[in-house]
Amino acid sequence: MKISTKGRYALRVMTDLAVNSGEKYISLKDIAERQKISIKYLEQIISLLNKAGFLVTARGYTGGYKLAKEAKEYKIGDILRATEGDLNPTYCLTENGECERKKVCKTYSFWKGLDDVISQYVDSKTLEDLIK
Repeated sequence: MKISTKGRYALRVMTDLAVNSGEKYISLKDIAERQKISIKYLEQIISLLNKAGFLVTARGYTGGYKLAKEAKEYKIGDILRATEGDLNPTYCLTENGECERKKVCKTYSFWKGLDDVISQYVDSKTLEDLIK
């Protein structure tokens, strides 16, 4: 499993908002400058985060983005899944990857165990853990 730039940048965006927004909205331009991410790519990431319900948006001169909840309420796994899709290490563990060989496959339990460890780890960390 490899986390793409979308997933990595989404964590950077969310930590940036957690550190810098408070009650005020943060502009896309400010996030892009601090995180060294192009505005065009940032728009794609923000769209995914907004669609997942992680952000509150405001239009206008003082508009921008801020977190919808407190940093401690965001699991890292949820942020990564919103941008990456599933985090499964193999196709056979995905929702659509039901394998007909699962019952006889000698490697299935290994992949399932790896998936469980990954999920447990990313779901045990919050956005607040990253900013401390």
